[in-house]
Amino acid sequence: MTEAKPSLKRTLIGKVVSDKRAKTVTVLIERRVKHELYGKIVAKSSKYHAHDEKGEFKLGDVIEITESRPISKTKNWVATRLVQKAALV
Repeated sequence: MTEAKPSLKRTLIGKVVSDKRAKTVTVLIERRVKHELYGKIVAKSSKYHAHDEKGEFKLGDVIEITESRPISKTKNWVATRLVQKAALV
């Protein structure tokens, strides 16, 4: 009985806002939540540092990041796949 277990790691999809550091990309995750008191839908965002070993993701790309073991003081995520390539300006 070898069943595929569902992954317990969280995955998020966001936009690369910085690719200046070596092997690291900064990813902006935007989500919409309802305000507790007023009930209005509010846009909230968080930035995560994700490990990009080959440096394949560039500014403006939409990528998927997966939770991992701590890689450095601020890096706990790994860039896993490209969802959408950045549009050429």
